[in-house]
Amino acid sequence: MNKPTRPARSQARSAARLAAVQALYQMQMEKTPLARLLHEFHMHRLGHEVEGEEYADAEVDFFDDLVAGVDARRAEIDEALIAKLASGWTLARLDKTMLQVLRCGAYELIARPDVPVGSAISEYVDVAKAFFDDREAKFVNGILDAVAKEVRS
Repeated sequence: MNKPTRPARSQARSAARLAAVQALYQMQMEKTPLARLLHEFHMHRLGHEVEGEEYADAEVDFFDDLVAGVDARRAEIDEALIAKLASGWTLARLDKTMLQVLRCGAYELIARPDVPVGSAISEYVDVAKAFFDDREAKFVNGILDAVAKEVRS
């Protein structure tokens, strides 16, 4: 009985991940307070049409957890990411969208043991592909894999 709803839930989680990256980008760029940001996404983005583009229905509770969790644990997440960057690289050198992809992925690996490592990494590689080419997607894979080895051992 669980099988038919699984693909819908999986799609809703994928949509939540993509929306969370977009919300965190907006938060960083516009300094939008968390409560207002979540409200805006609930009312106007998740499952709605914006500028001719249809936003998929997202698992709202999962979206909220990702955005609020990354916001609350940013220092811990950033520390985990910095430790995996090549020598001489800083988070400030990363593309701002890339940084949010990595933060969301690292948050899931650190704080969501209910999400399998492979699923989390694969999902954020797919999110990266929505914004970047294969080289950046492989970068996401490498960084998140290294974070996973540390936090899920």
